[in-house]
Amino acid sequence: MNFPVRFHFLLLFCLLPATAQSAAIDSLKTFIHGTRTVRATFSQTLLDRNMRVVQKASGTMQFERPGKFRWTYEIPYEQLIIGDGAKVWFYDRDLNQVTVRKLDLAIGSSPAALLAGSSAIESNFDLGESDLQGGLEWLEARPKTKEGTFELVRLGFTPEGVLTAMELRDNFGQTTVLIFSGLEKNPRLAPGLFKFSPPESADVISD
Repeated sequence: MNFPVRFHFLLLFCLLPATAQSAAIDSLKTFIHGTRTVRATFSQTLLDRNMRVVQKASGTMQFERPGKFRWTYEIPYEQLIIGDGAKVWFYDRDLNQVTVRKLDLAIGSSPAALLAGSSAIESNFDLGESDLQGGLEWLEARPKTKEGTFELVRLGFTPEGVLTAMELRDNFGQTTVLIFSGLEKNPRLAPGLFKFSPPESADVISD
């Protein structure tokens, strides 16, 4: 079952002075500690190891800490990924197929842990040097465990600390680029957003 965002996802080092690194890390920590819920739209581009475009997608995302999130793909086809705090549900509407995993197995050391997980960032990631590109402060995070299938996450913040971009590089050399727009911090979100019941006719697979 293929999903355009991989949690193993949702997917370059330039040594700068410590002040630049601190700015990006501070932006991340401020975002994590000061943001309980988020709502945004996103565009996504999947690139192969030669940086050629493989796929483009777009949709909406919401999350609520700890461990609740909803990623809805609208283009080019409809897919849904929901974390309800205990499990993660992957629903492919065209295939009428649902895959369900335990939350800790699905996102224990993944990009979702950075966005929707707890505030203990350093426990799951090694935070690295950042560089300044396109007016954004970039932070690099590498999972401490080697069990996942991605090796690097980059987060881009505006100087005001607004999360604007996210890049994920997997172990196969592919890069997923996410651009967020209209990001709202701490909106009121309906609890039902993070609940999922498989359609009766769907094929349900449990990992």
